[in-house]
Amino acid sequence: MQNTHNADAIAAALMDLTGLLNSPRQDDVLLEAAGILLPRALFPLLVRIGASGAIGVGLLAEQVGRDHSTISRQVAALEKLGLVKRRANAQDSRINEAAITPKGRQTVARLTQARRKLLGKLLSGWSEKERHDLARLNQKLADAMRAAQFT
Repeated sequence: MQNTHNADAIAAALMDLTGLLNSPRQDDVLLEAAGILLPRALFPLLVRIGASGAIGVGLLAEQVGRDHSTISRQVAALEKLGLVKRRANAQDSRINEAAITPKGRQTVARLTQARRKLLGKLLSGWSEKERHDLARLNQKLADAMRAAQFT
């Protein structure tokens, strides 16, 4: 018989972590640390757009698990703030994409700095090896989950 204790412990830790990461309070802490006034629902989209430079609105909706119309409205709000620009995709003009603007790139840089500082505090008692292993194992799990979605 397979030992399920470890799988249960991993699942419990992931649920706990997911709950913490999805907490509005976590978003508020990061936005405050970055000194940014931005509606909470918009900043994860801005960070994803910033990471890709430009991304189709449909793909963005899929990545964040929201419907296309909601993401389209939120991208419009980001555009109104001057953080992204909507445009037709260069390869397929039927695809609307959001592209980061210089102002958006600066905002993402401030969020990144704040995230690094906050994570640094959280992991200050961890060894360099533990930090490396955490990043490596989290990425390995994310890759396995992504691959399992497409098989």
